[in-house]
Amino acid sequence: MEKYEDTLLEIVNKSEPLRRVFKVLQHSELPFDYYIGAGCITNTVWNYQSGFPLKYGISDVDVVYYDGEDLSPESEQKYRDELVCKLGDFPFKLDVKNEAGVHLWYEKKFGFSIKPYKSLKTAIDSWPTTATALGIRKEQTGSYKIYAPYKLDEGEDSCSGCSITQENEKITATITWNDKTETVNLKNNEKILH
Repeated sequence: MEKYEDTLLEIVNKSEPLRRVFKVLQHSELPFDYYIGAGCITNTVWNYQSGFPLKYGISDVDVVYYDGEDLSPESEQKYRDELVCKLGDFPFKLDVKNEAGVHLWYEKKFGFSIKPYKSLKTAIDSWPTTATALGIRKEQTGSYKIYAPYKLDEGEDSCSGCSITQENEKITATITWNDKTETVNLKNNEKILH
């Protein structure tokens, strides 16, 4: 998988905004681990592979962390404000979330409750598509840490197809994984295995 990790990092580092966020977070001496993840990473890769500008279609940068001691929205806002201040003029919204506290607001936003995540990795494991269940952080040493629970390659244990469709109010994600297809109604989390 090292080949895929190298390719991922090469593409992500072509994005000036992502390089800036990685650099700022690398030198921030945060009291917890974090990852930059989800759509900003995968969209950058898809844009590169499709020949689009790297920023195309990206609305925000997700910075996730896990602090079980302080679940307050004020702490999330404090970290977000510090990041915004250090980045200055930045083309994307910053979405900074403490994954330890997601269960506190999830039901109000999505219509169903979830159990508290036990770690940052278990939170990423639960993200709604395997393609976006991905996090990268730049360590203080300059090396990168990639967390990809569903792998980066196209081996036997990988996603072979993902789609999201919307028909009226119904939003559905369909993911094919190891010859099994799972369909999730994203509005009420109904799951159907094929």
